Amino acid sequence: MNTTTSIIRTLSDEDKRNFITMLRQKNKRNDTKNIQLFRLLNTEKEVKDLDIKIYGKRSKGAFHALCKRLHDSLIDFVASKSFEGETSEEMEILKLLLAGRIFFEQKQYKIALKTILKAEQKAKTYDLYSILNEIYYTKIQYAHLNTTTSLETLISDFNNNKASIQQEENLNLFYATVQNKLIQKHDDFAIIIRDTLSKFGISITQDLTFRSLFKILEITNTAAQATRDYFTILPFVEEAYTLIDTREQLIDKHLFYHIQILYYVANAYFRNKNFETSMHYLSLMKEQMSKSKHKYYRRFHPQYILLHTLNLNYTGNADAAIVTIEAFEETKHKEQITYLLDLKLSLIVFYFMQSRFKEALAVLTNLYHSDHWYTEKAGIIWVIKKNLVEILLHIELNNIDLVESRANSFRKKHSTHLKNNNDNRALEFLKLALEYDRNPETVTTDIFKNKISNSLTTVKREQEDIFEMSFYAWIKSKAYNTELYTTILEMVK
Repeated sequence: MNTTTSIIRTLSDEDKRNFITMLRQKNKRNDTKNIQLFRLLNTEKEVKDLDIKIYGKRSKGAFHALCKRLHDSLIDFVASKSFEGETSEEMEILKLLLAGRIFFEQKQYKIALKTILKAEQKAKTYDLYSILNEIYYTKIQYAHLNTTTSLETLISDFNNNKASIQQEENLNLFYATVQNKLIQKHDDFAIIIRDTLSKFGISITQDLTFRSLFKILEITNTAAQATRDYFTILPFVEEAYTLIDTREQLIDKHLFYHIQILYYVANAYFRNKNFETSMHYLSLMKEQMSKSKHKYYRRFHPQYILLHTLNLNYTGNADAAIVTIEAFEETKHKEQITYLLDLKLSLIVFYFMQSRFKEALAVLTNLYHSDHWYTEKAGIIWVIKKNLVEILLHIELNNIDLVESRANSFRKKHSTHLKNNNDNRALEFLKLALEYDRNPETVTTDIFKNKISNSLTTVKREQEDIFEMSFYAWIKSKAYNTELYTTILEMVK
C-alpha cells in the first residue's frame, strides 16, 4: 500500500481527475471498487481497515486483488501520461520513419525520401541518436534511389551518429563509475570526476545534449555534497552551464533538465558563498518553472524554496527566510520527502541562529522517526547535522542530562563514519562544545580560543563549507562573547 500511496502523491489534482475518468471508462461493472479505494488512499491521514470500509467485512483476498489492480492501473496511467507528454516528438518522428519505409515499399520514392528527410531533421533537433541510427540505416538501404546525396555522405552521417550514440553510452558508464567510487568513499572526487570523464573520452563541449550535461552535473553535485567540496567543482559547473546558455532554442524541449541544472548551478554558487549569483540563477530557475503552464512548478517548488531561504538567511534576511518556510504548504509536496526534511532542518537552524531555542526544539521534537529512517530518506550528513543541532539546543536550554546522553549517543553512532571519511572536525567541535557546557568560564581564555583555531580551521576561508562554518560560528561567538547571527554573517562574507 505504501507504494500505491506514494504513486498517488506524485499526481497533480488534474492528473487525479483524469485518472478517475480513465477508471470509469475501463470499469465494466458498476460495483467496481477501484475508484473508492483510490479516494480512500488519496487522503492526508492513513485510513485503517480499508477492506472493511470497502466490503463491509474482512476480505483480505479480494482487497489484495483490488490493490494490485489499482497499482497496475496507476503504473499504466503514469507511463501513458509520460509517453503522451514527454515523447510526443519521438512518436511523431517514428511515425514519419515508418511511413517513409512504407512509401519505399510501395515505390513512392519521391514522397518516401521527403518523409525520411523530415524525420531526420526532427530527430537531429532533439538529439535522438537511436532513432537517427534507424533513419540513416533506411537512407543507406535506399541510397541507390537518392540522386541528391552521395553514399559516402550517408555513410559519414551514419558513422558520426554512431559516435554520438557511443558518447551517450560512455556517459552512462561515467555516471555508474563515479557513483560506485562514491559508495566506496574515495578521496578527492574532483580528480575522480575529471579522470573518469577522460577515461571514457568525454569532454564538456556543445556536442553534449541537455540530458548528458544534466547527468554530469548531477553526479558532480552528488560528489560535492558527499565531500562538501563545492569550491573545486565550481569552475566545472560554470563551464557546463555556459554551454547550455548558448542553446536557448532547445531549452523549452528539455525543460525538466534545464530547471534541475539551474538548481545545481545556483546551489554551487550558494555553497561557495556567492549569494548574489546564486539568487540570479534561482530567479532563472523560477522563470523556467512557470513555463508550459507551470508543468514542473510543483515538482521543483520545495527545492527552490529551500535554496531561496538559505540565501535569504545568509544575506541577513533571517526573518524573511523563517516566514517563508513557516508558510510553506508541506502537505502539497509529501512525495518530496528529502527536500521537506531539508526545509525542517533549515527552519530549526534559522530559529537557533536567532536564539529562538524553544521554537527550534518544538520543530525538532516533531522529527520522531529513527536515525536509520532519516538516513534512508535524507542521508547520513543530514542526520549528523540534526544530532549536532540537538546537542547545541540542549546546551542553550541548560538540559544538562540530555546534553551528555545525546553526546554519548552521537559518538557511538557516528564516530566510525566520521573517522573513516577523514572528518574529525565534527568530533573536535563536539569536544569543544561539551567543554564549554561543563566549564563556561574557560571559553574566553586564550587557550580555548587557540583550540578553536587549531582544531576547526584547516582550510582557506573561501573553501570552507558554509554549513560547517555555521557550527563553528556558534563556538566562536561563545569565545568572543558576540551575537551568533552576526558572527555567522561576518564569517561567510
